[in-house]
Amino acid sequence: MRFLPVFLDLRAGPVLLVGAGDLARAKLRLLAAAGARIRYFATDGQHDLSGVGADAAARIERAEGDPLTADLSGMIAILCAGAGDIGVAMSVRAKSVGLPVNVMDDLAHSTFIFPAIVDRGDVVVAVGTGGASPVVARRVRERIEAVLPARIGDLASFIGRWRKSMHQRLPEMALRRRFWERVVDGPIGALVLAGRKDEAEAALKNIPDPAAFAGALASGQAEGSVTLVGAGPGDPDLLTIKALRALQDADVVFHDELVSPEILDRVRRDASRVPVGRRVGKPGIGQDAVNKLLIDAAKSGQRVVRLKGGDSFVFGRGGEEVEALRAAGVACSVVPGITAGLGAAAQFEVPLTFRHEALRITFLTAHKARDAETVDWSALTDEKMTVVVYMGMTAAPSVRAGLLAAGRSPQTPVGVFARVTRPDAQAAVGTLQELPGLIEKVDGGPAILIIGDVVAHSAPWRESNLNQVISKLLEPAA
Repeated sequence: MRFLPVFLDLRAGPVLLVGAGDLARAKLRLLAAAGARIRYFATDGQHDLSGVGADAAARIERAEGDPLTADLSGMIAILCAGAGDIGVAMSVRAKSVGLPVNVMDDLAHSTFIFPAIVDRGDVVVAVGTGGASPVVARRVRERIEAVLPARIGDLASFIGRWRKSMHQRLPEMALRRRFWERVVDGPIGALVLAGRKDEAEAALKNIPDPAAFAGALASGQAEGSVTLVGAGPGDPDLLTIKALRALQDADVVFHDELVSPEILDRVRRDASRVPVGRRVGKPGIGQDAVNKLLIDAAKSGQRVVRLKGGDSFVFGRGGEEVEALRAAGVACSVVPGITAGLGAAAQFEVPLTFRHEALRITFLTAHKARDAETVDWSALTDEKMTVVVYMGMTAAPSVRAGLLAAGRSPQTPVGVFARVTRPDAQAAVGTLQELPGLIEKVDGGPAILIIGDVVAHSAPWRESNLNQVISKLLEPAA
């Protein structure tokens, strides 16, 4: 390690910036965003402060003259960006008086370098490669950005406001550590990260005995929590950042059968994985049993994830589970996922709404024929309505019969989209009259049915029409 990572207190004094052009302006914006006072020597005479903001501009001194003869007293660092030979000369001068200096893209004349930065307010992460590869540093920063909660800085400042008062009540260092571990990892920390700071403040104030609270963690009596996570339709890259964090924090994951192995691979390696879902035609353990598993695991102090395909609140019984958890006094939160209907629309370019053609969308489920028979199809005959049917493969004949009987045109475009967003995804398109036959063209489910004129704008529809045109052109002349 050639460069020791340090954090410079920009309140200790001004920074001298020397340079010109976009490189200097980029450093100017970085320093201004960090709250620095800046003396700016623009070597081209153009003190361009665009993009800095009025508050930051008030902290910037537009310096004139030769920076090589400028007064350096009180400066805490010197930066040169786009300064040419002046940068080298400034480096010599800075070193002679013991000031830290950075000459952009010039390690030989720099005594410090800039890392790639992840800024979360009171939490700052710096990533460096010793100047060898800024691109690699940026890629590492991007990975950290993806997993670091957006409000982690809020959590740090929240704890900072309470540290002094709590430490007066917790004289032992070990108890302090356990206390803050429980705050950060438990429901209070989750409230802050969810943007509910007022509730977190109230919860912390209502802890009657901080020592007992900390001791509960040591004795294995910590409160658990449950997070309902939408896994999306199958592609692990469609998981939200918040979902990934929940999977990495979980002690146990109760997952549906439809959750893909690639998504389960994102779960923390030492977490328990328990399948609790069911497939069509196969019995499951029942919703009451699932609720009990979630409650028991949380009350044993575990961080629980209930992982569901698609979105928990779109035909996923997430509402029932939340009600059961609340009734049991278990802290819970919900992370939305991309529902399969939206995944199908995106992958196969089906615009679920289209100006002047499709103004409304209806989502319904009909995984058995008798479910389809209970649907009021008369409400779904508007030709400007797109109908998205979940779990409709086995009920496809009843779906077709219901819509046709209610008056929907048999020529209405229809698409069957199977295993959407996965590598083996398939699509079959045609008309409402042809719906049962389209089911046979995909190799099994799960599948989404999309019914409406918008299907005619989809990529499979365009490809199908093109193939028909080509076939006609290749037909032998009569």
